[in-house]
Amino acid sequence: MSAAAAARSILTQLHEVMASRLHPQGKLNQVVDIIGEALDSEVCSIYLLREGVLELFATRGLNQSAVHVTRMAVGEGLTGTIAANVETLNLAQATAHPEFQYRPETGEEKFHSFAGVPIVRRERAVGVLTVQHGEPRRYEEVEIEALQTVAMVLAEMIDNAGLVDAEDAAGSGAAFSEPDTLEGLTLVKGLGAGVAVFHQPRINIEHIVAEDTEAERQRVYLAFDKMREQIDQMANQAEFGVGGEHEAVLETYKMFAYDEGWSRRINEAIDSGLTAEAAIERVQQRTRMRMREIDDALLADRMHDLEDLANRLLRIVSGQIGTAASMGLREDAILIARNLGPAELLEYDKRRLKGVILEEGSLTAHVVIVARAMGVPVLGRVRNARTLIREGNQLLLDADRGIVTVRPSPSLIEAFEMRSAKNRERQAAYAKLREVEPFSRCGTRITVMMNAGLRDDMPNLNLTGADGIGLFRTEFQFLVSAAMPQRERQTRLYRDVLEAAGDRPVVFRTVDIGGDKSLPYLRSENSENDENPAMGWRALRLALEREGLLKSQARALLEASAGHTLNVMFPMVSEPWEFEEARAVFEGQLAFLKKQKRKLPNEIRYGVMLEVPALAEQLDILMPHISFLSIGTNDLTQFLFAADRANPKLAERYDWVSPAILRFIRRVVVATAGHPVDVTVCGEMGGRRLEALALLGVGIRRLSITPAGVGPIKELVRKVDLEEIGEAMNGWLTSPPPSLRKALEDWAGERGIELD
Repeated sequence: MSAAAAARSILTQLHEVMASRLHPQGKLNQVVDIIGEALDSEVCSIYLLREGVLELFATRGLNQSAVHVTRMAVGEGLTGTIAANVETLNLAQATAHPEFQYRPETGEEKFHSFAGVPIVRRERAVGVLTVQHGEPRRYEEVEIEALQTVAMVLAEMIDNAGLVDAEDAAGSGAAFSEPDTLEGLTLVKGLGAGVAVFHQPRINIEHIVAEDTEAERQRVYLAFDKMREQIDQMANQAEFGVGGEHEAVLETYKMFAYDEGWSRRINEAIDSGLTAEAAIERVQQRTRMRMREIDDALLADRMHDLEDLANRLLRIVSGQIGTAASMGLREDAILIARNLGPAELLEYDKRRLKGVILEEGSLTAHVVIVARAMGVPVLGRVRNARTLIREGNQLLLDADRGIVTVRPSPSLIEAFEMRSAKNRERQAAYAKLREVEPFSRCGTRITVMMNAGLRDDMPNLNLTGADGIGLFRTEFQFLVSAAMPQRERQTRLYRDVLEAAGDRPVVFRTVDIGGDKSLPYLRSENSENDENPAMGWRALRLALEREGLLKSQARALLEASAGHTLNVMFPMVSEPWEFEEARAVFEGQLAFLKKQKRKLPNEIRYGVMLEVPALAEQLDILMPHISFLSIGTNDLTQFLFAADRANPKLAERYDWVSPAILRFIRRVVVATAGHPVDVTVCGEMGGRRLEALALLGVGIRRLSITPAGVGPIKELVRKVDLEEIGEAMNGWLTSPPPSLRKALEDWAGERGIELD
């Protein structure tokens, strides 16, 4: 029997039970008998969430005396684990699972196999449906799918009967009047205040079981047509210009909208006896469960795009009000969502949207790229945000520090407003430095450039008065594309960037992908099982292996730079021969273009990014062949300290103001002295005032940082005497104090230099 047929058989009987005049307990008692008989399972039980704990409400096969007696906390035992994680379990031997707990009053000791699915209402588990069997066996996929479909019907029946307390259904017993502080991951920096607005208004699916399967199928077909039309319109109306990265993001979005596999799965759910709305929600629940199992951040983001579309499809087919964007934001608002698709973010009024809080989200998500271009702060990985925050709550979003304050007290609001005002004053003061060249007190010109990766970053060059782009991360174009970007698209992007920069230099770093920035369309057998992706088969290593990739990028950069100076930098070089091979690829493409009589760059300057400490031992070999050297402090520091910068337990070991890293950088400065090679520090380290002060002290005269850091660092430079800080730093590095950070703070404080 197919999954659809099995579910339809059960649903037909459940429909009759739901329509009967039996009291709720009597209906549940019939339900467990129907499911148990249909799946030939010796045990079928229903647990419901009451007063914050799961209670056995009905069973076939366990001791009836355990009904309303057996209770367990969410997260306790197998049933509690299913509710806590909103996941399915299918075990041949239940006792082998680490969360197994034996409840003697149930008489379950003779049953070995176990399967359970969450009963989900409004995206939260309100109960668990389980089956058990004496013989050790895993339940067939057809049985699990039937259980999942039945759980949807149960959710409606339980909700209508009022068997689950409203607060429990919402998944929270928290007090909603006291201030609360939630932590998350900074995805886009910034401050924002406003009322909480839920991106996804609750859509209550009133009818689960279909009366006419063909009619439901036609409703879905019409909804698909309307959704695709909406996506096409958004792609054509994207406000960031034709040919930008946002176009690539929306193309990926569009690809999912036309995915036949997705529509087929919804049709299969309708075949099982569900209405159009219930079928979409059924497939959406499966998507959510799959997302919890995906370790690959990029694939998980693609699944989020698919769920974004499922939400849109559900709103269309139900005829209910759309997202908060369609109703319009009436006041300053902070948007709350589990996750958000890029196209949906574009629908919001930027004047009212002051920030976004996501329960999920990652730095590589499409929505983050769009939000950064819109200038909207985003905080991700805020656990249970939609549970702990109520619609209309006042919120203070501090994405700089990675926190959001919910229902703040008047004193907290006042402090936040003062900080925001001070921040605005500071930004205004920095903006005045836009045309001011950063000379130190002793008259030395310091080069302050900015990092970029998108076409939409380029206006910041004029807004900040940066000296150029010291690092253009070309991999961003690859990360937001559903397929390998064609050479013509790459060429167009690079040409636009150079034209926007004008006379100011742009350093293009060749693609740094692979490892933790894996692309589904570019797999390598060397990288799939990397235990340490940051030090794995990535960046130049991968590009040299995939020579076609590097050749295509080389040609695009050379063609785009016609009439300009091309500064090209190779990432993660660990030995000189890697640089030579990469340069040979560019020289080969240059020779080809010469034969074709194509216009060429006026000059080509080659450089490397020093991230791998081993390269520092071979700089004497490399110096005669390069024009510039960029020290990538983000990766360099984690390699030096053998400390993963993404691991919070190692945060204290990942210290930029450490004698080890500063001595290393000083050694590089000394090794390059006397060579016509520009030495630049790229990365977050140079954008922090205290760390930048330390870098100036070890001889660094060129920085490439985030656009937001340009003004603050310019202001810092003008207050520093380089000879004085150099002397102090030499003393500290020769005989390190207990805390070099404190020594720097004290030194700056004595001279009236404000640090971070």
